[in-house]
Amino acid sequence: MKRTDGLVNQLDWMTIILYGLLVLFGVINVYAAVYDADSTSGFFSFSHNAGKQMAFIGIAIIVAIVILSLDYKIYDTLAYPIWIIFIVLLVVVMIFAREVNGAKSWLEIGPFRFQPSEFTKFATALALAKYVSKPNFKISRLKNAFSVVLIISIPMVLIIAQGDAGTALVFLMFILVLFREGMSPIPLVVGVASAIIFLLALLVENNFYFWTPVVVTMALAIYLNRKSIKRAALIFILGAAIIGMYHSVGYAFDNLLKPHQQNRILVLLNPNADPLGAGWNVTQSKIAIGSGGFGGKGYLKGTQTKFDFVPEQSTDFIFCTIGEEQGWIGSMLVIVLFTALLLRITQIAERQKWRFARVYGYSVASILFFHFMVNIGMTIGLFPVIGIPLPFFSYGGSSLISFTTLVFILLALDANRMQRLAH
Repeated sequence: MKRTDGLVNQLDWMTIILYGLLVLFGVINVYAAVYDADSTSGFFSFSHNAGKQMAFIGIAIIVAIVILSLDYKIYDTLAYPIWIIFIVLLVVVMIFAREVNGAKSWLEIGPFRFQPSEFTKFATALALAKYVSKPNFKISRLKNAFSVVLIISIPMVLIIAQGDAGTALVFLMFILVLFREGMSPIPLVVGVASAIIFLLALLVENNFYFWTPVVVTMALAIYLNRKSIKRAALIFILGAAIIGMYHSVGYAFDNLLKPHQQNRILVLLNPNADPLGAGWNVTQSKIAIGSGGFGGKGYLKGTQTKFDFVPEQSTDFIFCTIGEEQGWIGSMLVIVLFTALLLRITQIAERQKWRFARVYGYSVASILFFHFMVNIGMTIGLFPVIGIPLPFFSYGGSSLISFTTLVFILLALDANRMQRLAH
């Protein structure tokens, strides 16, 4: 009893309250997304997604209690076995799962089905934290860097092979965690620069308008550094790499991306390119959010929602329901709650003296930030539609339970931080 009382007192209740509010607002909006005035089904009916989501919330609460009840050291001890289990499950999915919407992502066992790729996020976070927290770890050592890349890239490659590139992109956010642990910012800068060059290559039709400024800038930089042969040579190589990357974008776009991925990027660059096809979701999404105005149309009164103009509105496009029915006020409330949760998780991570807990905490913050940023961004046309859920809001048991697991493992580690320090 004393251990239980002590654990309760040590829990970060601010995080739990923010989590609870987001889950509550989430299920309320899932109900709004599927609401039918002519239906006799109530809020808790399993005939629609809201009722099922309530059941998922109950399971998530049980999972959270179990996580907090276990000895916190088990997450460090079993980090690698947990990662291996989910890697095996990803392989099983590739072999036995049936294809849905061009992807093999779901394992079905009787009436139950779950998405292993969602749970692989927390498994990878644990494995990464375990490896980075080993004695004398330095990311600058080639062996360490190679091992870290393997831990992150193996699940990424398997998920991409399943046809779910959107979920695979989430794993890139572990770079932010490594940056906090001493990695050079060069990979991050190169990644961002490559993404910008990729988009510029698609936007700028005339090669002359792209490479002329690059060549002029490169020539000027070489002239200013003419007294240093090494620096001038480095500038020349960098400029040549940029031009070469620019000219390779067309090949990569045509041969590496699937048609639906190409269409999503093209629609991002030109929303009016295919308004009745690939651009339909984003166009209707922006109409729904814009029509909500400042205060919204009122709960259960969204016309875009009720007439099913936006596909997948209770899952990937749940933010549309918030924008239309609760307007700018409701949208900002959701953004404020998410921002508060992310800041709180970052604070929790930073106060950890145990490196394992700190790395895991920053992994949680990075994963949640990516989902939050990209999901909302794609509903308003800032990012391509890649099909990832809004944490705690989007309908789905796998996503809700996996996000709950992510957060509550961190809370368990944080609640025992003083005990760990005493050891």
